[in-house]
Amino acid sequence: MTEIPLFPLSAVLLPHGRMPLQIFEQRYLDLVRDCMKGGTGFGVVWIRQGSEVVRPGNRGPELGDYGTLAHIVDWDQLPNGLLGITIQGVRTFDLFDTRVQDNGLVMGEVQLAPELVKEAMREEWEVLSDVLRTLETHPHVQRMNLPTDHDDAWQVAYTLAQLLPLEERVKYELLGARELEELIQELDIILNQISG
Repeated sequence: MTEIPLFPLSAVLLPHGRMPLQIFEQRYLDLVRDCMKGGTGFGVVWIRQGSEVVRPGNRGPELGDYGTLAHIVDWDQLPNGLLGITIQGVRTFDLFDTRVQDNGLVMGEVQLAPELVKEAMREEWEVLSDVLRTLETHPHVQRMNLPTDHDDAWQVAYTLAQLLPLEERVKYELLGARELEELIQELDIILNQISG
């Protein structure tokens, strides 16, 4: 068990997925500074119910039971003057407990999953890679500079799940699939539903 800072979001980040964030709250500016200085990451956890911005008198958001350890891979000042960062998912974790620091930052007691080991693509999974290659031609995806290894089944599956226009609840369920074959089977069902 280890304690990490958490960044609760209404969006789900998957391992190998990338996501842009706009940082404006002081607690998260401090978090980004500390992570960049120490070369560390933070946990992204899905808000099942509630709001990203906690207001006085409101109960905190209801967080998911698991999330993704994220690292900052890029940063820039946005045209509106705020800090923009791009984060990338590294590996999953189970969330057991939380506490809120004086500055409002949520800390989580987590069990990190082992780092993902490259798993070779199988011939029957190549359709996932084909769909991902099609998505990678989109200008928005190209701007994300996703470093995708199409020979790694974990990376193909998670990156595809991140990019598909799915409800966050569905992405959260995919994040909960800890076995590769389960993840790919669920993605296959989703792709069949999308294609009709």
